[in-house]
Amino acid sequence: MLEMEICRMKMKNPTVLAAGVLGSTASSLNWAARSGAGAVVTKSFGLEPNKGYPNPTTVEVEGGIINAIGLSNPGVEIFQEELKKLEGNVPQVASIYGSTPEEFSQIAIQADNLVDALELNVSCPHAMEGCGASIGQDPDLTTQIVKSVKKSVKSPVIVKLTPNVTDIVEIAQAAESGGADALTLINSLGPGMKIDLETANPVLSNRFGGMSGPAIKPVALRCVYQVHQAVKLPIMGVGGIMNYQDVVEFLYAGANCVQIGTAIMYHGLDVFREITSDLEKFMTRKGYQKVEEMVGLAHE
Repeated sequence: MLEMEICRMKMKNPTVLAAGVLGSTASSLNWAARSGAGAVVTKSFGLEPNKGYPNPTTVEVEGGIINAIGLSNPGVEIFQEELKKLEGNVPQVASIYGSTPEEFSQIAIQADNLVDALELNVSCPHAMEGCGASIGQDPDLTTQIVKSVKKSVKSPVIVKLTPNVTDIVEIAQAAESGGADALTLINSLGPGMKIDLETANPVLSNRFGGMSGPAIKPVALRCVYQVHQAVKLPIMGVGGIMNYQDVVEFLYAGANCVQIGTAIMYHGLDVFREITSDLEKFMTRKGYQKVEEMVGLAHE
């Protein structure tokens, strides 16, 4: 009942471990897979090692979490060794970032044969200069990056978009015209900040960070709804998904599956089995035989 397919990846259920959450090592990715995720996405990694920002890098706020990790990672050569240790019992997606089309392609080539798909992070709101959302806010650059990666690899290419734009449909269409196989909507919102009352200082070392969690779900849902109407690509919905009701809303809006991140910080990895168990009960009650039957119903 819960089985579905996206980008040639056959999944046992429509839940995916989102990038940046427990995705730094093979052991944590394998743990998420064994805990019931239908697929897993790695933490974003680049060409060279990146220390990111110093602590503190995350802070809880009402409705979610603000983080400014700064895309810290050991670089593609070290990460390749982690990818080789993945158990492969669920589809695996490598999240990669860069600053130019050539850099994205270099990284993609090195990860290509080790995973089932690549997710291009052109949307991080707290990336170092020249990366992240500064790319994904430019439709022409987005198209160039997708084209460059598509020419370089055989794996399906998924593009993760930022909500921090005037028109997310324009960026989605730019990714589609570049040859993207699917889209992930959305990366964190913001940037936002929190200030310590005792010291009057910003809590995060970087001052500003991306907002994730339940507070951003209405924005994510709207983005999925708009993009579903405008492009023909499958969509991974992400942003504040905490329970099966959230999953159903995203499916109705036009997502083919969903990614789960912040909910793991609140509920642990058991959240995958809890959500899929409740989703199956809901589908039985409503008479749905397949996940696909729910996709885009809010448009009909």
